[in-house]
Amino acid sequence: MIKNQRTIKKTATYSGIGLHTGNKTSITFKPAPANSGIVFERVDIADSPKIPADVEHVIDISRGTTIGIGDVKIHTVEHVLAAISGLEIDNILCKVNGNEPPVGDGSALPFVEVLLKADFLEQDSPKDYLVIDRTIAYSDPSKGIDIVVFPSDEFRITFMVDYKNPALGTQYTSMYSLPEEFVTEFAASRTFCFLHEVKELRKSGLITGGALDNAVVIVDQEMNNEELDELRHLFNIDSKVSLHKNGILNGKELRYPNEPVRHKALDLIGDLALLGMPLKAHVMAARSGHGANAELVKLIRKEYKKKLIKSKFHMRDHKNIVLDAEAISRVLPHRYPFLLVDRIIDLVPEEYVVGIKNVTTNEPFFQGHFPGRPVMPGVLIIEAMAQVGGVLLLNAETEPDKKWVLFSGIDNVRFRKIVTPGDTLRYEVEMGTLRRSICKISGRAYVDDDLVCEADLMAAIVDRDQAERKKK
Repeated sequence: MIKNQRTIKKTATYSGIGLHTGNKTSITFKPAPANSGIVFERVDIADSPKIPADVEHVIDISRGTTIGIGDVKIHTVEHVLAAISGLEIDNILCKVNGNEPPVGDGSALPFVEVLLKADFLEQDSPKDYLVIDRTIAYSDPSKGIDIVVFPSDEFRITFMVDYKNPALGTQYTSMYSLPEEFVTEFAASRTFCFLHEVKELRKSGLITGGALDNAVVIVDQEMNNEELDELRHLFNIDSKVSLHKNGILNGKELRYPNEPVRHKALDLIGDLALLGMPLKAHVMAARSGHGANAELVKLIRKEYKKKLIKSKFHMRDHKNIVLDAEAISRVLPHRYPFLLVDRIIDLVPEEYVVGIKNVTTNEPFFQGHFPGRPVMPGVLIIEAMAQVGGVLLLNAETEPDKKWVLFSGIDNVRFRKIVTPGDTLRYEVEMGTLRRSICKISGRAYVDDDLVCEADLMAAIVDRDQAERKKK
């Protein structure tokens, strides 16, 4: 069933204090046109700069997710993004009159409530889901973080945390249906932190707006009455501050038995909104935080870029091929007998490309190189490498069919083994420096797992029309 995009019907505002500044702040949600996505706007700055909520604009993940353009920043947007994504809103403008939205009660619920009151408007454009068709994994062994994304017909989350603290211990949660479970089972889960972190952050001038009513503080150290009084003064708390047998400062009651891990899942939902489109996948995470979530989003975005390339060249959906011979001929100007790339099996724009050249006995150059002992000329091995690199460079251009890649230099060439009929050359080419229209790339050619050639190439990207005029 095809679902359409949606925005909100009317403007809605939520006001409060910012977590880090402690200043009064507000966020106003406004309807946005189809295909515009989630955009934040700093209305307190001249010209009201806008910041798209995508991973390319994430500039800090140390104590939350911060997005920005240049010197303009908006801190701790993850709960707002979780509310928007959890309610399956595709297009919305978020006007913020400061450098962070209100912290509310430390959950996404305040934003969910005002958005529900604004109601939803279905738009005349289908949702563009990012469908994961192969397993994607991110791991940070030094922090014990593992995230695996599996193919799934729906968006699902499984999350596990384990802390060496009796109040937390090992916790687990699963969400099988975003529309059915988000609002009631996850939106109200509040941020949590450990007591020693709170003290250090406050003394460092951070979390000025932090208080016992917008976070669950886990007690991880013993404190005497004098230290508790110091904590009370540090946070300007009028009432008594006490340790409690449930392991939570002042004995605050949890909204869910496993509220901390549900909040980690909530943060993940918010950070995944930085993909810029809804996801169809099952995300399983262990001990993940904002930094790991952002790295995962970058990995998933690479898969999205491959899908865009396939779509641009009308490629059939084949998980082992990015571009086939027909698509390659629409990227490169080469033709028989000088088109030496048969398929592209992996490509991340502006990073790397993997291409295949099947060497057959029918290659025209084998007639003279050498009669009775066919060997692929080294210059053509390099030429095929250059063409694979050309696919990488031209895919960084908006109109590749109007450009040429002209190679201007070759360095550090080494031929390791001969290439003969029946071999399959696998080229792995990586992007190096790119300055204006001049680029350096590094390539390696393999037959099976044997390195047969390597080289560094320099190339210029020029307009075809301009090159033709110079030739005349």
